[in-house]
Amino acid sequence: MHSPKRMLFLDLVLSVFRLNGLLVAQGDAMTEGLGLTSARWKVIGAIALSSTGLTVPGIARVLGQSRQAVQRITDVMVEDGLLSYTRNPKHKRSVLVTLTEQGKHIYNDLREVQDPWAIDSTEDIPVEELDTALRLVRRLIKKFDR
Repeated sequence: MHSPKRMLFLDLVLSVFRLNGLLVAQGDAMTEGLGLTSARWKVIGAIALSSTGLTVPGIARVLGQSRQAVQRITDVMVEDGLLSYTRNPKHKRSVLVTLTEQGKHIYNDLREVQDPWAIDSTEDIPVEELDTALRLVRRLIKKFDR
């Protein structure tokens, strides 16, 4: 049962786990000067990239996190004035999470740090390789997100 495909897949899984840990550490270092963590960066980014705000379960789906973990962090970020809960016209009990003016300001500050980091981090990687990797990761997400 040691097929090359199986071994490659398991190596990919371990590499993705390692990459996740490294990205969290990079995110923490990058956002520290803004008083954030990579966890808050992910939540702000997910909301900022949505056009109408997201529900807590929606954020959890986007980030691959538990609803409870996202609820805890959004509650703290609401207390800190970065996010707000607003009425959801599509659902009575599931409120929308949106960026406050302070949250939008922090997101813009994040972009000033994040964009050069993204450019520097991918300088020696051809765009075709990034595209192929993204398509593979999205395909695996779709397979496991059932």
